[in-house]
Amino acid sequence: MNQTLTAGLLLILTTNSLTAQLIPENDSWLTYRGKQGPGKGKQIILISAEQEYRSEQSMPMLAKILAFRHGFDCTVLFGVNENGQVDPTMPVYPKKDQEKNFKNHSIPGLQHLEKADLVIFFTRLLTLPIDQQEQIVNYIDSGKPIIGLRTANHGFRRALPYKIKGEQVRFGQDVLGGTFLGHHGNWHRDSTKGILVDKNKNHPILRGVKDVWGPSDVYRTYPKDKGLPADCTALVLGQPLIGREYGGKANPEKEPLPIAWVKEWKTSQGQKARVFHSTMASGKDLQSRDLRRLIVNASYWCLNRETKISADANVEYVGSYEPLVSGFNYPQLGVTPKMPQEYR
Repeated sequence: MNQTLTAGLLLILTTNSLTAQLIPENDSWLTYRGKQGPGKGKQIILISAEQEYRSEQSMPMLAKILAFRHGFDCTVLFGVNENGQVDPTMPVYPKKDQEKNFKNHSIPGLQHLEKADLVIFFTRLLTLPIDQQEQIVNYIDSGKPIIGLRTANHGFRRALPYKIKGEQVRFGQDVLGGTFLGHHGNWHRDSTKGILVDKNKNHPILRGVKDVWGPSDVYRTYPKDKGLPADCTALVLGQPLIGREYGGKANPEKEPLPIAWVKEWKTSQGQKARVFHSTMASGKDLQSRDLRRLIVNASYWCLNRETKISADANVEYVGSYEPLVSGFNYPQLGVTPKMPQEYR
């Protein structure tokens, strides 16, 4: 066989193999094929299924940056209602004496987690059917990396069907390194200034990160008499600021707490997965260029591509990005159920 024919066959086989791994287009989710960039050949799935922080707008925005600026293949999966609409207004708890009428949440496309090289979770108090819970558990126990954003640390209403050596695994505390224990900053009143942890300022995820600010408040993720778990490395602390405008004064009654850290997750088979968690990530928070940079850098780090992290890499929007305000007063905020493709 001549060299030209051999090269052609190899190209066809390689192309077919890559195509088989790509998540197909579907009206129930958004798929963005990666352009040229250091992320080429890696698949990231972003999950938007929460009710407060407008992740239905921010996850497509991040996916486009990761795909078009950095080369990753990206797919955004959404929590939907029974009509297949992205629906942040779905309740997370049943009304009193109406438990039988409570509707489970649903995330179409979770079967494709097996193709993902990285999953970014932005979930909140979900009640999912058992098959979807198992698909999530299979990924968490695969040894592949995980990013959790803001409410992901209380992403599921009940424990997932996941035990190691007979012990229940808690997605927030155990996998991500902390769960929501309360608003340390004043909810919907304080904003947050990011402070880089000096001793870890050379961590690759912080490369090029200088000015992190957002109008959401700082979460407390551990009891007041304790600290961040020993297996976590804090990268950014959050100082609560008085008011929700950039440049506000520090709240003198509120000390800074960790808002971004890394750790490893050890699976049932002893595999070690890289984990990054940020408790900042509301739709409005992500108007901060350096918060977007933090998450983009974390995606490279999670995939063992930290040598590819550039301090001046492009993290600008692809197209427009005008997120709605966080909150639960949906009619006033303009939050309504929409089909997934309306977020493209």
